[in-house]
Amino acid sequence: MSEQETQNPEAGVPLPDLEQGAEVTQVDDAGPLAPGGDDIDRSAADLEALFDVPVQVSAVLGRARMDVGNLLKLGPGTVLELDRKVGEAIDIYVNNRLVARGEVVLVEDKLGVTMTEIIKAEK
Repeated sequence: MSEQETQNPEAGVPLPDLEQGAEVTQVDDAGPLAPGGDDIDRSAADLEALFDVPVQVSAVLGRARMDVGNLLKLGPGTVLELDRKVGEAIDIYVNNRLVARGEVVLVEDKLGVTMTEIIKAEK
């Protein structure tokens, strides 16, 4: 290891010393490492036990508040004003938990949702 590189104790990968103007190179697909440093071959088969677990997925275009009387007056063709603007991202919930934001897309004759942003869980 050169003077310009330091050792990352967690990954065991030499890192360039950026303060000394060292050249930075990108590592292509180093693969996942276990805490002990062993390579792990993970695939969809590892998650097979979860494939049959039912989840509820909801795509929320927007929300509106109204009195029950006004709700009962709604009929076919009624336009309901939502709290979102046209083109604004929609919220995607899994089991009532916000997990992503996305856009409405038209695929053949059906509406769909494409995810544009994954929401990290807050603990």
